[in-house]
Amino acid sequence: MGGSSFGKIFRISTFGESHGKALGVIVDGCPAGLPLSEEDIQSYLERRRPGKNLKMTQRKEEDRVEILSGTFCGRTTGTPIALLVRNEDQRSKDYGEIAESFRPGHADYGFFSKYGFRDYRGGGRSSGRETLSRVAAGAIAKKLLQELHITVEAEVSELAGISLATPEGKEEADRRILSLRAEGDSAGGVVTCKVNGLCPGIGEPVFDKLDARLAQAVMSIGAVKAVEIGDGILVSRSLGSENNDAFFVEEDNELNKDSACLRLRKESNHSGGILGGMSDGAEIVLKASFKPTPSISKAQKTVKEDGEPITIEIKGRHDPTVVERACVVVEAMTAVVILDCLLENMSAKLENVKKIYGKEE
Repeated sequence: MGGSSFGKIFRISTFGESHGKALGVIVDGCPAGLPLSEEDIQSYLERRRPGKNLKMTQRKEEDRVEILSGTFCGRTTGTPIALLVRNEDQRSKDYGEIAESFRPGHADYGFFSKYGFRDYRGGGRSSGRETLSRVAAGAIAKKLLQELHITVEAEVSELAGISLATPEGKEEADRRILSLRAEGDSAGGVVTCKVNGLCPGIGEPVFDKLDARLAQAVMSIGAVKAVEIGDGILVSRSLGSENNDAFFVEEDNELNKDSACLRLRKESNHSGGILGGMSDGAEIVLKASFKPTPSISKAQKTVKEDGEPITIEIKGRHDPTVVERACVVVEAMTAVVILDCLLENMSAKLENVKKIYGKEE
């Protein structure tokens, strides 16, 4: 199987299946000297861990991470960091009745067509459980970004079509999700992720645009069906005079006092912090739209591998919505992209190279 690695300099490779012995990730390209412990990573895994409330799958997993390599005396060594999380609460028997049928909304048919067989136990590599590897890698990326005073934070902004901007909206959404759970159905939602503290000029202007790389990273999360930057699809309904963000020079800005760039700011942020594929110094705003969880207990029509039409009711422990647990996954993949682009950008100017390798005159 190809496509299990992502990134250029800060590169991650994930492995493992939903019902296998373990899942994990190899992180390559992390600079030496970063303080790193299992506790640093564990707090992020806790945010996506299943079974914490009735809006999540009741699969009981502690998701304890083990650092197998890449650190010494509590700091990264510059060598590949291997992280492992062992599976503890698999119930493969729950999937016995669908072993020969294609679940609607799942990757079953694609896997069968591509490889000639598939791991039907929870979806194997296409399971949402694969995302814990991304979260573990993202925890390292976020810790390194903190050293640069760059923050990456995500939150659920919409659930089951209900805005969570107010406490009343959150309560209504919670009631809706619990009602869908009782009905054997599911719902989708929107995660909004924001990046602050990033300097302008990060990203490449052609094929490797910052927004393109962010879109690829977030779209690679299994249930994501759309990614928007800034105003997103609303730009198609606006005028140029409305969509353009006016610039102004900010005086006495301590953060950029020593910068060679003008201390520019914007009166608005319709661009979502990215212009021409590069960061413009404003807050980066990204939205990811998640589809409803495809594993539902309601009766659904499908066919078996031999073409026989059947009706199935999916058993097992599934999320009535994946959005709350997926929030930290969006955060992780965004952090991985931002860090990778920052490391790549270090060689964009001769003066940057000379700061490291130049000889004093």
